[in-house]
Amino acid sequence: MTARARVRAPELIGKGGWLNTGDRQYTLAELRGRIVILDFWTFCCVNCLHVLDELRELEEKHRDTVVIIGVHSPKFVHEADHQAVVDAVERYEVHHPVLDDPELATWKQYAVRAWPTLVVVDPEGYVVAQHAGEGHAHAIEKLVEELEAEHAAKGTLRRGDGPYVAPEPVATHLRFPGKALALPDGGFLVSDTTRHRLVELEPDGETVRRHFGAGERGFADGAPGQARFSEPQGLAVLPDGRIAVADTVNHAIRALDLATGETTTLAGTGRQWWQGSATSGTATEVDLSSPWDIAWFGDRLWIAMAGVHQLWTYDPAEGTVRVAAGTTNEGLVDGPGDEAWFAQPSGLAAAGDRLWVADSETSALRYVDEAGEVHTAVGTGLFDFGHRDGPAGQALLQHPLGVTALPDGSVAVSDTYNHALRRYDPESGEVTTLATDLREPSDAVLVDGDLVVVESARHRLTRLRLPEEAVRVADRAHRTQRAATEVAAGTLRLDVVFQAPAGQKLDTRYGPSTRLLVSSTPPELLAEGSGQGTDLSRDLVLADGITEGVLHVSAMAASCDDDPENEYPACHVHQQDWGVPVTVTADGASRLPLVLAGMDEQA
Repeated sequence: MTARARVRAPELIGKGGWLNTGDRQYTLAELRGRIVILDFWTFCCVNCLHVLDELRELEEKHRDTVVIIGVHSPKFVHEADHQAVVDAVERYEVHHPVLDDPELATWKQYAVRAWPTLVVVDPEGYVVAQHAGEGHAHAIEKLVEELEAEHAAKGTLRRGDGPYVAPEPVATHLRFPGKALALPDGGFLVSDTTRHRLVELEPDGETVRRHFGAGERGFADGAPGQARFSEPQGLAVLPDGRIAVADTVNHAIRALDLATGETTTLAGTGRQWWQGSATSGTATEVDLSSPWDIAWFGDRLWIAMAGVHQLWTYDPAEGTVRVAAGTTNEGLVDGPGDEAWFAQPSGLAAAGDRLWVADSETSALRYVDEAGEVHTAVGTGLFDFGHRDGPAGQALLQHPLGVTALPDGSVAVSDTYNHALRRYDPESGEVTTLATDLREPSDAVLVDGDLVVVESARHRLTRLRLPEEAVRVADRAHRTQRAATEVAAGTLRLDVVFQAPAGQKLDTRYGPSTRLLVSSTPPELLAEGSGQGTDLSRDLVLADGITEGVLHVSAMAASCDDDPENEYPACHVHQQDWGVPVTVTADGASRLPLVLAGMDEQA
């Protein structure tokens, strides 16, 4: 067995306390004898949600030896609210203990730099591996099997039930609904996200007519009681009258025929898209990644592909899908569709010659014009957010998930983490607040001049009259509360640490198996070193006179089974994006290590 560096795991500290443990507080010492996997996550992050799904099978298979602990480490101010974390744990069906760490205390102790990050602690309390990003479940399972064998032989493995205690279920008609659609007869169709189904409601927005989907996570077509969804979100009417459904965790677009109650699949395979997968082709043969919302615009169904920071389109006439905008790099960059950057687009609304986009991770309102050009109306980037009205260039949102076109040409924004409904007027360029005291609004539909808002965390639809005057709110501006990394002026050595999992090697059969993309905010921060390459290490030269900024690093590595006798080895892609705030100081570091997988031997 490969020798590993032995680093004692720091204690788990979180001011918000523990969830899913029956109110019991735990220390690492109490978990000694078990293999502990720490999942540093935050609920805004779609990559973190991907990892939750990756870990479900491992969690079930090794339930008597492995304890997964989610360490909730917030990016946005709203995510530091304890009740919001409680809601998220239920919303995303997190079936393991969660430590609420609103001040990032444990995050700092483990020197974590990115969401999501997984840290493996052995039964004797030592850190033996760290993985950033997605695609590591197979490597962690292999490591778990090695640790089980090693510590069973040493007598240091303790089997048995883990500390997870399921919370009591709550009875409501809807549970964390995502999106809504107004039906021609005045009723509503709502994606009942946490219960994995669609609910048809009467015009009162409360009385249930029908359910579509069995209410259990799965992927199956068929009649209302046979169909299976997995955390469905966006809804849109197709030209033939069927309802398209963004079936988010199934990575698929489904279609519901309200007349027959039958659900079919329009696009997606059920598998998540990875770098190197097809970006166009027959719709049911191309992988998708967390489609969050959909809208009909310019004779196509547009898809907010939150999982890869892109917009795709589905052409029902041809039965095909393709990328329409976005590069898969996460950020806020305008321009032609194939050059633009998005960050988890989660809401769409078509209005005339514009497709409006709620770009959640940049807290931005953006739009695509008829020529496919991407523009930003409100928002500045990944790390600035808040609640500020006024001219669009100064206004702030906080992780909006929905956008709704209004009759006068303006748009209403479901400003989710501000618990507010905002309005942007393209004519005046002003942002105002329409309503506050909503609870995580995620969508709104226009009905007879009123807005019916999906209050996701209150599990209901709420009807609001559009006010004649805007609500006045106090300005609140925020930045992500992560300590900046102090770096020295001049040359900064960037090392992305990647060690292929045991029994695997880098896949070089078709050329380089690694990719590194580096940029910065502001762009002037880097005098040299920006751009794309295949080496996971690079010398960056910081420009004179600029003392702070953010380094944007995107890394990918592909590994395959190292068995020359195997004609068809299993291959895996590991990838992560980092946004690293940096401050230039006299005694700052000259090396910046970012762990993609493994351990930094130079630490």
